[in-house]
Amino acid sequence: MKFRDFNTSEFETFEEDVLSQNSDSIDKKPGKTPFWQNYKMMLLAWVVILIIIEVGIYFNLDKFIIGNVVFLFGLLSYAFTGLLSLFGYVPFVGPLIVKALGFPFVWLLNGVGYLVSLVAIRRGYSKDVLTYRGFTIALIIGITIGYAIGKIM
Repeated sequence: MKFRDFNTSEFETFEEDVLSQNSDSIDKKPGKTPFWQNYKMMLLAWVVILIIIEVGIYFNLDKFIIGNVVFLFGLLSYAFTGLLSLFGYVPFVGPLIVKALGFPFVWLLNGVGYLVSLVAIRRGYSKDVLTYRGFTIALIIGITIGYAIGKIM
């Protein structure tokens, strides 16, 4: 910061002060940061999720425990939200897919499917659950693709 000189005007002193403070940020273009800088925390979260899965399988832990730890870590670190935002970057179709997956009906259908699966597995209908979950996932994928095609046309 310069002291006031009687030979220069107040505007010139202010301009030189601002330019000296912001000389580093003038050279950078806004919005041109590399992908890994914008998503480094999300990528780190997915690396940690993969490490948790590998360590759990290596130490022969129960799959229920591994799944719950991964689910909890994914929710707390916003890893699933980051992955969904990456789908949104696909031109033209990406935002439609993200919007279709955000419908409450899709969440309700998937949640009820998991609850019914839990009850059916406990009663011994494990083969039927696989068929049912396959149909449910096919229905969700069909709704998503149908919504995207319907918005395009």
